[in-house]
Amino acid sequence: MQRLGRIAIGAGIVAVLAYAMVLGAMYFFQRDFQYDRGGRLLALSETKLTAAELVSIPSADGSSLTGWYQPPAAGKPLIVYFRGNAQSFSREHERFAAFVADGYGFLAFDYRGFPGSPGEVSEANILADGLAAYDWAADKGFPIVLWGRSLGSGPATYVASLREADALLLETPFDSAVSVAADRYWFLPVGLLMADQFPVDQWIKDVIEPVYVAHGTADRTIGVSHGERVYALAPNQDELWIEPGAGHSDMWARGLWERAKGFFQRAEAGVR
Repeated sequence: MQRLGRIAIGAGIVAVLAYAMVLGAMYFFQRDFQYDRGGRLLALSETKLTAAELVSIPSADGSSLTGWYQPPAAGKPLIVYFRGNAQSFSREHERFAAFVADGYGFLAFDYRGFPGSPGEVSEANILADGLAAYDWAADKGFPIVLWGRSLGSGPATYVASLREADALLLETPFDSAVSVAADRYWFLPVGLLMADQFPVDQWIKDVIEPVYVAHGTADRTIGVSHGERVYALAPNQDELWIEPGAGHSDMWARGLWERAKGFFQRAEAGVR
């Protein structure tokens, strides 16, 4: 019995030490788990965006963000596009080509720490970069609509809570990054560990723009309940589109752009 007791105590110590090591790894390397910063910035010549231009956007602390910009046709708004988590914004060039084909302008960019923009990635930097991009776009004098995809739902909502745009579209958003982490790492005290928590559920309460939320029921990256909760908190609700069977990267192929155009037209009509 004594031997069994010693074995149990030893196993318990090993388990505690292993758990402590996991906590330490998650804490010290958390941004490596949270962000996908690989890939490269494509050249505009590799896309169909023949009229877009490469731009440099001043941000905080003397840093600069790399982006692509094309003004809208007369009577159309400029989409400020807050990219998701993976690689560079430039990988979504087919979306931007669809925007301009229908007369919309766009500004898309990399946050600091992603392929096009040097610097350190953090919540504070991503939010500052979002504000810098909006302010740069606002100086162009066009009506502005905001589009936040996945990770981009954080800065897009934050910007909408502090600046005036005509609409906010959130594609597969989270109510907070820490809530997503809790879904995935339920066995860890992520609320205590995470530095970059992105409390969209707080920022959305201060958004006066009309809000459109798109999410799929088969999203395994950010569960559909996140989008439902974000929409429920929006003061100015336009529409919640829940697409059966759609995963995290499926919304565009399921017709998001057609729905987005309808939303932007309704929002612009309301502004006028």
